[in-house]
Amino acid sequence: MKRILILITLFIISNQSFAQIQIIHRDAAIESMVNEISAENLEKYVRDLAGFRTRHSLSKDNPKEGIVASQKYVLDLFKSFEPHAQGRLSSYIDTFTIPSDGRRIPQDAEMGNVMATLKGTDPKDDRIFIISAHIDSRALDVMNTEIDAPGANDDGSGVAAIIELTRIMSKRSFPATILFVVVSGEEQGLKGAAYLAEKAKNENWNLVAMLNNDMIGNSNSSETNINDNTRVRIFSEGVPAAETERMAAIRRYTNGENDSKSRQLARYMKELGERYVDQLEVKLLYRNDRFLRGGDHTPFAQQGFTAIRVCEMNENYYHQHENVRFENGIQYGDLPEFVDYEYMRKVTGINLASLASLASAPSEPTNVGIDVRRLSNTSTLRWEAPEKGKAKGYYVLMRETDASMWQKKFYTEDTNLTIPYSKDNYFFAVQAVGEGGHESMAVFPQPITR
Repeated sequence: MKRILILITLFIISNQSFAQIQIIHRDAAIESMVNEISAENLEKYVRDLAGFRTRHSLSKDNPKEGIVASQKYVLDLFKSFEPHAQGRLSSYIDTFTIPSDGRRIPQDAEMGNVMATLKGTDPKDDRIFIISAHIDSRALDVMNTEIDAPGANDDGSGVAAIIELTRIMSKRSFPATILFVVVSGEEQGLKGAAYLAEKAKNENWNLVAMLNNDMIGNSNSSETNINDNTRVRIFSEGVPAAETERMAAIRRYTNGENDSKSRQLARYMKELGERYVDQLEVKLLYRNDRFLRGGDHTPFAQQGFTAIRVCEMNENYYHQHENVRFENGIQYGDLPEFVDYEYMRKVTGINLASLASLASAPSEPTNVGIDVRRLSNTSTLRWEAPEKGKAKGYYVLMRETDASMWQKKFYTEDTNLTIPYSKDNYFFAVQAVGEGGHESMAVFPQPITR
């Protein structure tokens, strides 16, 4: 069942009024899950995580504080969700050894990623979707393993979102598999994510998308004192880090530098997130991450996977990578009282809507191409059915070359479509649409030259 919202936008031009009607379809099941996200739960998780005093990746094993105790806390929560998942959810800590790097790992260290796997229900569908956050925290000195480092926002906020998503989504079933992952070693050089990305590559996982959530709870910036809980950033790479010579040649030929798979995922999350979460605008940031900084999506991009980062719009550097102290009238430190939990609820919602829709949809159409064999003011696209799941139909998407988002959708149940728009003036892509109306990610077409 779908819920339909009709939004009417009124334009006044030359004393004449024009009403633009936009029909928004919300899947009832996804809408119900989004509405189940609790700001109170998120706050409890964040405060509990901050209560471990430090979660430094190299902190000592202690039953009440440090990273090992905090990982056990997350694992226990994952385990508590398993009885409601009818055997589909399994959780454990995947331990590994990181060798000394002479920099942030002074000697060989054992680390672990807390993993919860929600197994897909379709035995023919081997697709995997990962959503992650990092559990480790730090203060001003990244090598200080003893000092208080509550890490409420960085990245207790992301971990709390992963816990809440696992609680809600594990009660439902999806054709594809979802991995809810809480990694360690991020502050020491993205160690947990790098280990997992390499494992996915070596074991040939059919990993379709990786959603990294790092700092999603702050709505007040330092210095400028901006208060804004209505916008969130999604970072995505343009030119793929793992681009091959053939990929580069096609990119140059099609001018597709803004149409990487990561950019398509970011656009997908903006469309789905704003469809299901009110009063939150998703801003697409056309860079892999912030200047001179990185996140756990980066090792996945380097291995050739589609990966993005979700991050708050405004960062507060008084409460990020700082020692807890009161100085010159300013409270420093990443403390729970500075987290906006209602903002967190909304950001968690865009993740849930996107992830649930992706895991419910068929895979992308295959062999998507655009016919360039003759000059024409029309454009013909051709494709083949997706490899996983069943497509009811397809959307051919279109946007002007200077537009960031798709502007038109043309529906068809065939595997080709000719539309009266010039391929010189627009960019196109194709989505598969499942029986339930769930859309796959869009595929940018390659030229058909013969």
